[in-house]
Amino acid sequence: MEGRKWEDTNKDILVNVLGRVGMESLLLDVPFVCKSWYKASREPQCWEHLIFPTFIKPDDINDICWEPEIPDSGFLERLAMTYQENLSVTAFVKFIVNRSCGKARIIELPGGCTEEALEYVANECPRLKGLAVGSYNEFINGIIVKFISKWKNLEMLKLGKYDLKEIIPQIGLHCNNLIWLSAPYTYIGKEEASALVSSLSELKYLDLHGGNFEKEALVMILQGCKQLLHLDISKSFGFNDDDAEILKLASQIPAFMCEGSMVIPVIEPGSLHYRRLDHELFCDKINHDDCVYD
Repeated sequence: MEGRKWEDTNKDILVNVLGRVGMESLLLDVPFVCKSWYKASREPQCWEHLIFPTFIKPDDINDICWEPEIPDSGFLERLAMTYQENLSVTAFVKFIVNRSCGKARIIELPGGCTEEALEYVANECPRLKGLAVGSYNEFINGIIVKFISKWKNLEMLKLGKYDLKEIIPQIGLHCNNLIWLSAPYTYIGKEEASALVSSLSELKYLDLHGGNFEKEALVMILQGCKQLLHLDISKSFGFNDDDAEILKLASQIPAFMCEGSMVIPVIEPGSLHYRRLDHELFCDKINHDDCVYD
């Protein structure tokens, strides 16, 4: 019995599989297998999850100056050779989003994403359920509040460092389905905590690891966000990971992480002077002529 040919694979099954292979393969491998795979790779269902490379050529850098030494450079070089065009970040985002025909459900933006690209995503991806802004988009973090009202179905949102007290009320107003929020390395004071509790009290998954907390603010979150199933505040500052009050309040959260968190010690005004003297005495003791105190 002759084996089945790849090109004879059921189209619905093929589209389901190709939607899982990732952006690089969809652009640079799958279309060149055979005609049926090429046609399947153009189906919008293959482009529902758009995980962009971390780095793409910024809009304000010309081709002559762009020689990336970055983890994604192999993908970008293959892309430029295949399509005979070195796309900038805005052009590339538009190119990929167009493939989804408005059906994109999850998007992770590339670093250096522009306001124009973000606005395009907001207008062309109304069904979006998950959005990751990323750590290399501080500019975008500052303007995302302008477009949050476009994503009524948003369930998951990952921000970089951001002023949460500005965007949280807007999320609560427009994104009634949001259950997962990640905002690592940000400041959480009483205003930010109050915004979280009043606008997003139904959150189930909250990631604030690496943050700078006021302890009172953390207590407010633990007391006010009763639906939390997962809370990550590990490697943060403002409280100790063995704080009895925090641990007791968090005891009802199934997945609670606070390992490595600590209170930053207060340095007394005279302590640096004594440390300098101790250092100098140590240098004298070991007779280390090259030891210099900065």
